[in-house]
Amino acid sequence: MKKTWGSRPIATALILASAFASVISDTALAEGRPAKELFGGMALPAKAAPSPYGSYAKGCIAGAVAIPTDGPTWQAMRLSRNRRWGHPDMIALLERFSKDAVQLGWGSGILIGDISQPRGGPMLSGHASHQIGLDADIWFTPKPASPLSPQQREEMPFTSMLVKDKFLTVDRRLWTNTHARVVVQAASYPQVERIFVNPAIKKKLCDTWTGDRAVLGKIRPIYGHDAHFHIRMRCPEGASGCKPQAAVPPGDGCDKSLAWWFTKEPWAAPKKDPNAKPAPKPRAMQVSDLPKACAMVLDARGPSSELEATYQATGGLLPTDAASAFVAPTVASDQPFEVPAVVPVPAARPAGW
Repeated sequence: MKKTWGSRPIATALILASAFASVISDTALAEGRPAKELFGGMALPAKAAPSPYGSYAKGCIAGAVAIPTDGPTWQAMRLSRNRRWGHPDMIALLERFSKDAVQLGWGSGILIGDISQPRGGPMLSGHASHQIGLDADIWFTPKPASPLSPQQREEMPFTSMLVKDKFLTVDRRLWTNTHARVVVQAASYPQVERIFVNPAIKKKLCDTWTGDRAVLGKIRPIYGHDAHFHIRMRCPEGASGCKPQAAVPPGDGCDKSLAWWFTKEPWAAPKKDPNAKPAPKPRAMQVSDLPKACAMVLDARGPSSELEATYQATGGLLPTDAASAFVAPTVASDQPFEVPAVVPVPAARPAGW
């Protein structure tokens, strides 16, 4: 039986006291180290109930699970980054989407880029978001019929959908109707809140999509995202520690907000004031800058192995009584704790300690 935060008060208090003491010790020792170094150095997730804390660009996740490196309709890329971890809802969504993409003619499946680190949090490189296990990047390259080797997954280059020497122009030699159908399919799931694509790709969809346009509003233009698209799920139901984004504006998004991207303003370098004082060096984000629960997520005990925290495929076929081909790993009865929505951050040790 899964333990709840309010059950067995004495035992829970002892568990919390022990865990909290560890947080105080470890976090105090780490004071001054950037949060990205601490979270980026974690090899395994926090062994706890799946819980995202904070926002997509300022948070963490407890109880993340890894998508298997290989599935019947997907392969995970850039394995050395160790960023194939996410909320179980995200992993289930990717498995479902990979099957739907094949049905649309997307090769033999999808190539999955970064999801999140084992405990989420800031990354050493590459992203500001992807911190709470609810973001995932999908390559604009279908999974080939022959499985990619680990080396190929590390070295295979990205393929931009844009013309190299033209401003925000989709390359008609590369972009196909299948690309459009796959992106719109990803946006169609009710649990998906946003899809991020390059502004040129958004415009291409606005100009050419002849199906139901209601879902186009979820597809948002943003810098980059010309060689992959970004799936963002909404906060799971009951995840009180998860901070949602503002709702997507009504309409298909093919309006002045899109036209703005085709002006000079978004791309112009900021004007410098010759009389302004030099700006202070940006301060690296600390664990204390994140939601308070992230200190405990960072210091929580992990599973015994990666396999224990990886969803297991059941032959690649959907069970008749479930929506996913995965079964969650068994949670040991000695699970240390479930992280509460609010946990105090330990105070820094006094100088000279």
